Amino acid sequence: MREMRWHARAGQGAKTASQLYATAALRAGKSVQAFPEYGPERRGAPLRAFTRVDEVPIRRHDAITHPDVVVVLEPSLLHEVDVTDGLAADGLVLLNGDTVPAELSAEHVVCVPASDLAERHGSKFANLIMVGALAAAVGEPGVDDVADAAVELLGKKVSVESVRSAVEEGYACLS
Repeated sequence: MREMRWHARAGQGAKTASQLYATAALRAGKSVQAFPEYGPERRGAPLRAFTRVDEVPIRRHDAITHPDVVVVLEPSLLHEVDVTDGLAADGLVLLNGDTVPAELSAEHVVCVPASDLAERHGSKFANLIMVGALAAAVGEPGVDDVADAAVELLGKKVSVESVRSAVEEGYACLS
């Protein structure tokens, strides 16, 4: 079983990203769970979301305390939250940013400039870029499954082309 924890501020799309990754894995034939954990329910408050993916049905319904992967959508949280708490010894931190900050120097960190890429394309889809990058980093699900799931979840709200483009750009960063 692969377990993932997402860190962001409320309103940045961590819950959506967690659900999107789970939906893409489900499309690829996996068993999945995705759920958020809210602190104060206000825009900008730190929040965590979680995703589990496995080949067999998932019977656990507890919190994820030892994730294999941590995805950080908001780098400023590194000064407020220990994003590596419980991270597996061989775990991966996927960070929205350009460089590995000193507080993560002892960890296996892969940086993806998702906010910069989204801004360059005039979108707010840093979360979709990070989902694409996550799929590439862990080797599943395929980019088409992720893009199709993104369109399924968001295609009625925003341009299908921009949703697909964001996922594909994130995937290309790490493939």
